Amino acid sequence: MTWIWRTVRCRRRTDSAGGHRADYGGAVPSPQPARRSFWAVALQPRMIGILLLFLLAAAVCGRLGVWQLDRAYQRAELAAQQEAAEQAAQGPEALGDLLPPQTSFPGELVGTEAWVTGTYEPDGQMLVAGRSLDGRTGYLVLTPLRVTDDGTGGASWASLSGPPVVPVVRGWVDSPTPDAAALDVPADEVRVTGWLQASESMQEGGEPQPDNPGGPPLTDSISTGALVNSWGGPIYSGYVVLTTSDPAQAATADGGPALLPRPVLEGSDGVNLQNLFYALQWWVFGLFAVLLWVRLVRDDAAGTRRGGTHRDGTDDPVGTGIAGLPG
Repeated sequence: MTWIWRTVRCRRRTDSAGGHRADYGGAVPSPQPARRSFWAVALQPRMIGILLLFLLAAAVCGRLGVWQLDRAYQRAELAAQQEAAEQAAQGPEALGDLLPPQTSFPGELVGTEAWVTGTYEPDGQMLVAGRSLDGRTGYLVLTPLRVTDDGTGGASWASLSGPPVVPVVRGWVDSPTPDAAALDVPADEVRVTGWLQASESMQEGGEPQPDNPGGPPLTDSISTGALVNSWGGPIYSGYVVLTTSDPAQAATADGGPALLPRPVLEGSDGVNLQNLFYALQWWVFGLFAVLLWVRLVRDDAAGTRRGGTHRDGTDDPVGTGIAGLPG
């Protein structure tokens, strides 16, 4: 008996030294659970409920983003209106003080109200094709004005070859052969008030404008670099969009050209950037809500959520949760 007892004790020591559990009172390891597929977890009622909740949050974020985008355009429009009102309250400034002839046109002058006095040269009058007003495509009436006073008493062109010419857009017509009232200009000296706009670039590589029998010559751009060849110089690097003149030209109701709205600097007032960034933030939050649900499903499928099971088969009462945080 003594020999048998010693044999059993030695065998148990050998088993323990080899790392085997011979204690039948210990827990038997549970088999490693099979990993579930993404869609098997996603189609569970609990996950569908969470998805609907997250989609609702994403829809709210998307709607808030659209509201901020509308606010961005509204604030930009209000800012443009306020700027126009402030400039109108200040009154027009002398053209020569803002923009001497033969000098480059600063972008901040776009939409600035200016006045200049001179004499129209109707023989050089042109129509600018392909211009829209209130959704209708027509022509701009472009007339050269030989300047007699730009507010500097002639000092702005004293070193030049003579009095300069400034292009004046007197309005818009819907036909290349408008009524005579649209082409008639006030005789003698006229004081013109209008919005400043920068010279356009010449259209290179385009088809030349056709002849215009019964009407003025056609052009496709208001380029002072090209106009100086027809009108002579010196010339201003911008043009004036007429608002009023003294003496007055024919009114629109009497067949005169329709006046144009205040020009704006392209890209300067399309949208308020602060509200645009707010809109983008809301849309990112909505996208994050959907991605959060995807991550929840993936974690649940991998068995890493709260109360899940490690890959090695041991229980995990806490769980790693999303991004390693408690679930």
